[in-house]
Amino acid sequence: MQLATPNRNDDIVIFDRYLFKDLLTATIFIAVTLASVIFLTQSLRFLELVINSGASSSAFWILTVLALPRFFEIILPIALMAATVFIYNKLTMDSELIVMRSTGASPMALARPALMMAIITTVILWMMTMWLGPTSLSNMQQMRQVIKAQYSTLLFREGVFNSVSPGLTVFIRDKSSNGELHGIMIHDNRVKKAPPVTVLAKRGVIVATDEGQQVLVYDGSRQSMNVDTGALDKLDFDRYSIDLPEESGTVRQRWREPDERTFLELLNPDPENARDAENKWEFTVEAHRRIVSPLLAPGFVVIALSFLLLGPVDRRGQGWRITMAVVATIIIQGLYLAAFNLSRHTGWGLLFMYVLTILPLASGLFLLSRAGENFRRKLLFKERLPT
Repeated sequence: MQLATPNRNDDIVIFDRYLFKDLLTATIFIAVTLASVIFLTQSLRFLELVINSGASSSAFWILTVLALPRFFEIILPIALMAATVFIYNKLTMDSELIVMRSTGASPMALARPALMMAIITTVILWMMTMWLGPTSLSNMQQMRQVIKAQYSTLLFREGVFNSVSPGLTVFIRDKSSNGELHGIMIHDNRVKKAPPVTVLAKRGVIVATDEGQQVLVYDGSRQSMNVDTGALDKLDFDRYSIDLPEESGTVRQRWREPDERTFLELLNPDPENARDAENKWEFTVEAHRRIVSPLLAPGFVVIALSFLLLGPVDRRGQGWRITMAVVATIIIQGLYLAAFNLSRHTGWGLLFMYVLTILPLASGLFLLSRAGENFRRKLLFKERLPT
C-alpha cells in the first residue's frame, strides 16, 4: 500500500484561497468604514439644502448615495493597501509566512493573492471612473439643481415684500400649485448709477438658463424715471426677464464639467458647443486620469508587498517596514495629485502621472519576481566579496 504524499501545489492553492479571503474581508471592512465616514460628511452638505427646499427625505438619501461612487476612487486603493499591510504583517507575526517560505514559496508566490485582489480592484475602479462615477456625479448635480430651483421658488412668499438681494425687492400676490406666480411687482435698484426700475406683471415663472436663474414675467409694464426730463418712462411688454443673483439661493444651469462625463463623452466632445471646444484639453487630461488613477491600487499593493516580503523576517515586529510602506504610498499619492494639477497646464504633467503609477508598479513586480530575487542575490554576493 502506497501512502499519498503531500502535494506542495495543493498547499499553495489552499494558502492562496485562505489569504485571498482574508484580504477581501479586510478590504471590504476598511472600505465600508471609510465610506461611512465620508457618508456622514457628505450628508451634512445636503441636509440644509433638503430642509430649506422642503424636499422629501428620499431626496436626501439619493443625493448622499450619488456622491459616494466618486470617493471610492480614492477609498478602494487606500483600503486595499491597508488590508495588505495588516494581513501580511499578521501572517508574519503568526509565523505563517515563515512556514510557507520554508516550503520554498517565492516572494511572488506569496504575493499572488494580493496581486489578484489588486487586479480585481483595478477593474472595478476602471468601471467606476469610466462610467459609474461621472454618471452618478452628473445625476447628483442635476438633482441639486432641481432642488435649488424649488428652493428659489420658496424664497418668494405671498403677500409680503421679499428682499431677494440688496437692491432687489419682489412682491407676489399669490402662487399656484405648479409654481406659477401671480400679481407680481419687482423693484430693481441694483445698478446704483441708473434710476430704479419697477416692473408690474400679471403672472410669471422662475426658470433656469445658461446664464443662471431668471424670473420671466408676462403681460405687464416696466417703469423708470427719465433722468434728463424727469418724466416717467413706461414700457408695456408681453414678456420680460429679470436675472436673479446666485446668492439668492438659486443654482446656475450647469455646463457639465469634464468629471461629470463618461469616458466616451470625453473622447467625443460636442464640436458645436463653444465651451466644449474651449475645454478640449481639460477633456484630454480627464480621460488620461480615468486610465491612470486605477493603476494606483496595484501600485500601492506592490509597494507594501516589497517592504513586507523582501529581506529577512523579523517576528519581533515590522514597524519600520510598515512605516516605510505608508510613507512611500503617501509620497506617490501626493506627487500624483501634483502631476495631475500640472497636467492641466502642460503635457509634462500627463507624463509624470504615467511615470508615478507605472514605475513603482513595474519596479515592485521586478523585485518580487525570480529575476529580481537573482538580482538581489548577485548584488548581495558582490557586497560580500573581499576587496
